[in-house]
Amino acid sequence: MRMSRLLSQTLREAPSDAEIISHQLLVRAGYIRQMAAGIFTAMPLAKRSLTKIENIMRDEMNKINGQEMSMPVVNPAEIWKATGRWEKVGPEMGRFQDRNGRDMVLAMTHEEAVVAVVKDEVQSYRQLPMMIYHIQTKWRDDPRPRAGLIRVREFTMKDSYSLDQDWDGLDHQYANHYRAYFNIFGRCKLPVIAVESDVGMMGGNLAHEYMYITPIGEDTLLLCDKCGYSANRQIAEFKKVKAEEEKVLDREKIATPETKTIADLAALLEIPESKTDKVVFMMAAKSTEEGEQETLVFAIVRGDMELNETKLMNAVGARSLRLAEEEEIKACGAVPGYASPVGLKDVLVVVDDLIPQSPNLVAGANEEGFHFKNVNYGRDFTADIVADIAAAQDGDACPTCGAAMKAVRGVEVGNIFKLGTWYSEAVGATYQDADGNEKPIVMGSYGIGSGRLLASVVEEYNDKYGLILPITISPYEVHLVELAGSKDVSGEVKKTAEQIYKDLTAAGLEVLFDDRDESPGVKFNDADLIGIPLRLTVGHRALKEGGIELKLRHESEKSQIPVGQAVEKTQEIIQGLYDEVLDNLETVEFEG
Repeated sequence: MRMSRLLSQTLREAPSDAEIISHQLLVRAGYIRQMAAGIFTAMPLAKRSLTKIENIMRDEMNKINGQEMSMPVVNPAEIWKATGRWEKVGPEMGRFQDRNGRDMVLAMTHEEAVVAVVKDEVQSYRQLPMMIYHIQTKWRDDPRPRAGLIRVREFTMKDSYSLDQDWDGLDHQYANHYRAYFNIFGRCKLPVIAVESDVGMMGGNLAHEYMYITPIGEDTLLLCDKCGYSANRQIAEFKKVKAEEEKVLDREKIATPETKTIADLAALLEIPESKTDKVVFMMAAKSTEEGEQETLVFAIVRGDMELNETKLMNAVGARSLRLAEEEEIKACGAVPGYASPVGLKDVLVVVDDLIPQSPNLVAGANEEGFHFKNVNYGRDFTADIVADIAAAQDGDACPTCGAAMKAVRGVEVGNIFKLGTWYSEAVGATYQDADGNEKPIVMGSYGIGSGRLLASVVEEYNDKYGLILPITISPYEVHLVELAGSKDVSGEVKKTAEQIYKDLTAAGLEVLFDDRDESPGVKFNDADLIGIPLRLTVGHRALKEGGIELKLRHESEKSQIPVGQAVEKTQEIIQGLYDEVLDNLETVEFEG
């Protein structure tokens, strides 16, 4: 491709709303252009990279017997209503009506579409196991799109679906995907870890997320370097330190003016925060036959801990949670800043499992400026639900080995789910076993977003000059720069560059040829910004010595090779870059 014909312009400055490096560089290098919040056009350079990523996905899926298909992004609402997700999923789902008034969905994932197809196509155990996949546009109306391709509303995803007779079959296909996903990320040279995660709206009984560790990540992960435990903070467990046993004391009302925070209360009473309880009021939304209903939830954790909203949402079976407003809190008789479960009625009380084991806590008195000392679970109040609802934090003890865990940030670049039979039972996707019995198909679901993966690779590989893309996903393998200019009176530079371009292309190499009438500085800056692994430069100085200049993007040194060896040397270097990626691949098996 000649840059003089390329539909792309590099920019000297990044747009003002581009906060992270991948967003800045992908825009500046001409890879992407924003059309609306969370909606981007993949320009020709990005499209080539995304296609390479998707072909790596195809290759790895095909290796585990995947069959590629294509399902529509527009789904009839009936199949989503059958699984209950029409009501369960919030406004992030794209809903509309066609011209006949029929409810439709812009799919954010394709579990419903899969079972709708499989219901009619799979009848016998002899057709199982099976694995199908597609690479398709998705829509998720995210309320806070940010960070370029990291968090968007329209995106492309490879999602695959395993179909089995039983859980043993699902276990096998889950393990296959677990390994294949590490291969995909390894071939893109993106370092990732797999952590246990919440199943969320997908359902099922087990899920793992593939996380790229980076400060820009929105997810917090808890990792144990000693035993290898890893989990998203949404579900991370930790060994809780029980309070020392002590005599249960009489409850006492005390004045605590202007002490609405745990820190202020602990300071006033000269006690550790662990001797207080922390109250968080949430409104839990649940789907019922009468429609969506909200319930006020009174959640309590120990004062030195934080509430984990995902754990709370799972504990109460809610679709979503939001912070309760002051008037909603007062309506149940509680006083914001001085709230207590003591004496409250008509409110769903959920306490962390450490609260019943923590005697003589300080809690609110539901009266402005007053708290209770020596509040004890069982005597002074009880809960509707006792569960682990506390968030694991940096330094907490690992639930497996007890060592201190560390908290890090990460970007989720892939996920895998053991769905089981929830979707197949809801839609009636069954098979007949060897004994003639009808049984639901056991399913798994597995996804990777190609755009987020590209952005994460850019986050990992860049410098102050621009992108440094791995050879496997670079839009081109070679960036050929012609420095003809006004000094090329004889036309030797232009003639040589044109011939090398033809020879490299004929040899099957992918070449971006900068044939523009620009200064050397502009061309070199653009080459660094675009980030293709190998740059060849045809200029007067090297040609006088019978050679051309060669430079790898990730290195500062330049070298010179004879013009006659341009193709041979380039092929050798490019092959070496591919071999390096494959040689560094590690087979990672699932040990769950």
